[in-house]
Amino acid sequence: MKHLTEQRRETLAEASESRLRLQTIVRLRWFAVAGQLLAVLISWFGFGFDLPVEYCLLLIALSAWLNVYLRLRLPSSHRLSETNATLLLAYDIVQLAGLLYLTGGLSNPFIVLLVAPVTVSAATLPLRSTVMLGLLATCLVGMLIEFHKPLPWDDSPRPVLPNVYRFGQFAAIVATMVFLAAYVRRLASEARQMSQALNATEMILAREQRLHALDGLAAAAAHELG
Repeated sequence: MKHLTEQRRETLAEASESRLRLQTIVRLRWFAVAGQLLAVLISWFGFGFDLPVEYCLLLIALSAWLNVYLRLRLPSSHRLSETNATLLLAYDIVQLAGLLYLTGGLSNPFIVLLVAPVTVSAATLPLRSTVMLGLLATCLVGMLIEFHKPLPWDDSPRPVLPNVYRFGQFAAIVATMVFLAAYVRRLASEARQMSQALNATEMILAREQRLHALDGLAAAAAHELG
């Protein structure tokens, strides 16, 4: 019996490690899809930039189809496991890195959006998942320093960014990622501790109420016996 109780506690502890619902990650990805599509269309039609628009739209459509598949396969209230949530956030990082590769790499101002999946992981997943996603994002940002398509411009001469500036931009993105992840994780931890303390207080009050009710019943029974 004791072994079953300990096993149940371990199972509950593991289940509580992932607090990311399918509905949350699907909604966030829909916002990302809408923003990416809007940025590509404005750059292509509004500014006339020479983008590899076919490949960009293909990557955006892949995210949209993934959202549709997840909504058809699982209920919106489904709570994702740590592994599945980590894989979905890793896909978001890789997909965004692919778009950045096609549109200028580190020269693209939307490079800062790579911080978002790591921040979501810091608030909802265990530390090991956040570390892995942070390392993945850092490696991809480092690769985008050298490996990327040129940033599309108009007819004006294309500026050449010095290596020192690109390295500084890489360091700034990594530092922002680490700071936001640590800050959000600390806030989430404090919120969980407050919630656990509130639940413990409610359980104690409920037990006191039950004991008070039993005292009343015992007094009434003693009165009847007397």
